[in-house]
Amino acid sequence: MDFISNIISLGQTPAVFLSVFLICFVGYAIGAIKVKGLNLGTAGVFLFALLFGYLCTLPGLKDIPVLGKFYMADASDAKISSFKFLSNIGLVLFVSSVGLIAGPKFFRNLKINAKSYVPMGALIIVIGAAVTVGFALIPGIGSAYATGILSGALTSTPAFSAAQGAVEAVDASKLGLVSLGHAVAYPFGVIGVVLFVQIMPRIMKADIVHERTLIGVAAEEAATEKKARKLIELDEFGFAAFGLVVALGVLLGSVKIPLGGKASFSLGMTGGPLLMGLILAHFGRIGKISLKVDEHALKSFREFGLMLFLVGAGVEGGVELVEQIANSSYGIMIVVYGFAAGMVMTLIPMIVGFLFARYICKLPLLNNLGSITGGMTSTPALGTLIGVAGTDDVAAAYASTYPIALVLVVLASQLINTFIPV
Repeated sequence: MDFISNIISLGQTPAVFLSVFLICFVGYAIGAIKVKGLNLGTAGVFLFALLFGYLCTLPGLKDIPVLGKFYMADASDAKISSFKFLSNIGLVLFVSSVGLIAGPKFFRNLKINAKSYVPMGALIIVIGAAVTVGFALIPGIGSAYATGILSGALTSTPAFSAAQGAVEAVDASKLGLVSLGHAVAYPFGVIGVVLFVQIMPRIMKADIVHERTLIGVAAEEAATEKKARKLIELDEFGFAAFGLVVALGVLLGSVKIPLGGKASFSLGMTGGPLLMGLILAHFGRIGKISLKVDEHALKSFREFGLMLFLVGAGVEGGVELVEQIANSSYGIMIVVYGFAAGMVMTLIPMIVGFLFARYICKLPLLNNLGSITGGMTSTPALGTLIGVAGTDDVAAAYASTYPIALVLVVLASQLINTFIPV
């Protein structure tokens, strides 16, 4: 074993890079396994990343040559910072690509379907918040744990941050409960929506080829021909334009609006680049400079970004879950309650939203599911739905419901912790 240690010298950076691409390979292999026609897809990456994060916390690992380089005692380990960085890079790549892909049709779609998409995003969050309030009122639970679960059930980092800020202003000693709730609900929050967007077309016995033709019909009918313009392209693939979207998006996402106390709202690393991608893709140029990004480059950025995000979020989530459970003084039953509540907070808003979109808004199936992924603020589920639909056009529905859902889930986390004891 000493011989192996002598010939294989892994520092922190090589260990992180090796972990990322090992998780990528095994995760995609797991995601490709089909059971009765269903598969996890890219969520397989997240699932294996969670397991990998857990395995890296095992105390016996640190004494094994080479493998000891992967050991992480808790979420404060320096390697976790690297995974967080890669996760943020991946998230920005993904949402910027989604914004640029959806942008040319987004505002036409929104104008036509705003009466459906805005209520959809609002309804999902209102239902989720109502379930959260019910759970928070259970004796011994409180709003800190409940809103942590809500943020995990909706895989929403902004909601998690808002809950932390609100709880810190009231009782900083309960911050651990927010983290615990988020950690125990997050895994099903990812997997549940990913499976839902695959299961529903099967339950509805949908003809996906036909459904695909219905996605952008209204938008295409409303479209007007644009006059051809001779524009300057800064590079062959549009990397310069992509860089501008990311830079402006990160700046926009960094703007904070105070909500009272220590809580604030911002679009963050998801909302900022997504919104900027939508806006710049809609106009398509700045003066005579083209903002067009090569379609194949966008799809590659989108898939690679999603993979990096799931790896980083999964490893961090696995380590965080172990740490939070180990440090919890509330007993295993509160963890079980939290997981069960997270399932309810994921499933009920999603199912109600689906039925509302189908029977009240009369949305076509793929538009319905796209708006569900946005209302649930589920980045991984959008990636899966694009694969199920066989078209990127579903991203427009995601982008239509996501902003209202993002704003409301942050406000809900703030209000619940303000009016219900933590």
